[in-house]
Amino acid sequence: MRKRILVVDNEEYIQEVTKICLETVAGWDVLTASSGLEGIQTAELEQPDAILLDVMMPDMDGIATFNRLRENPATQHIPVMFFTAKAQVSDYQYYEELGIKAAIAKPFEPMVLAKQVAQALGWNFVPC
Repeated sequence: MRKRILVVDNEEYIQEVTKICLETVAGWDVLTASSGLEGIQTAELEQPDAILLDVMMPDMDGIATFNRLRENPATQHIPVMFFTAKAQVSDYQYYEELGIKAAIAKPFEPMVLAKQVAQALGWNFVPC
């Protein structure tokens, strides 16, 4: 069964690059959302296998979005990884304490992204 990943990022370019990489390299289905609220609604409706969530977004940032996902019985089981331009050790430790599966630094290496996601989630990864 193909994995389904939800990418939540307010930058359309990041959504597009991520979608192309994950679909082409891993063969996964990729859903996108442009805000925290849209991401929560999409996660609830579509039940993806994992969520890649931008930390810094207007209106509702990644941490607030993550907290809302965890409070919702329909989405609390979905593993979440952060995309972040802030790549300090203290941030990674804080994210781990929150229950984030991994934090992937921006800019990310497009051809390695699927492998990073799979490793963080303990999925077998076979490139297409």
